[in-house]
Amino acid sequence: MLRFMPVGDSMTIGSAGEHTWRYRLWQHLRETYGDSFALVGPRETLHDKATDAPTSYEYADPDFPRAHLAGWGEGWVHMAPLIGEAVRTHRADVLLVSLGLIDLGFYTNAEQTADNVRAFVEEARSARPRVRMAVLPVIPNIRATADEPFAAQVTLFNELLAKTLADLDEPRSPLLLVSPPPSYDIHLDTYDGTHPNASGEHKIAAAFADAMHQAWDMGEPYAT
Repeated sequence: MLRFMPVGDSMTIGSAGEHTWRYRLWQHLRETYGDSFALVGPRETLHDKATDAPTSYEYADPDFPRAHLAGWGEGWVHMAPLIGEAVRTHRADVLLVSLGLIDLGFYTNAEQTADNVRAFVEEARSARPRVRMAVLPVIPNIRATADEPFAAQVTLFNELLAKTLADLDEPRSPLLLVSPPPSYDIHLDTYDGTHPNASGEHKIAAAFADAMHQAWDMGEPYAT
């Protein structure tokens, strides 16, 4: 059984009442793998905006297998120390990673964030030497449209991310840079300029699905 672990920030954990891109990808993968795959991770909840805490189980589809490793306001700097134990405990085969916006916005510059990417990869591999990782760069967001220095850091980090993944890639534990959704529009695909609405969820899920299919012959192209 293939075991996928979504790893991310607020765009991945989602908030009360949402489906999340995790759900959209789960629906897609069922068409290929049926019941022979699982979403895994140490967390299950959504973020509750009313309490500003990850305490909600109010998924739009309550029957969704909702395991993940994601947190509102968390980035590479937070996940690097956690990923080894999470991979070891939940025996993840594939990590689906969407991180970086929080790091650059609050914690680290582009170079420091790239260093945390390297630490994340090393920790994951120390727990499971053959783990695969599909990594989405920082995608368009409203802050990058209004804050020029921040936008420059996003561009630099995405370049460093590509170089870091290429440098660390190896056959037994491949690293895949996921292409950002080409038609992603913060005015159409988010509800606040950053967090995906339903169409944004589908586009992020499609980015992961199509990248894995093209690079690893895993699953099928995403049906839109």
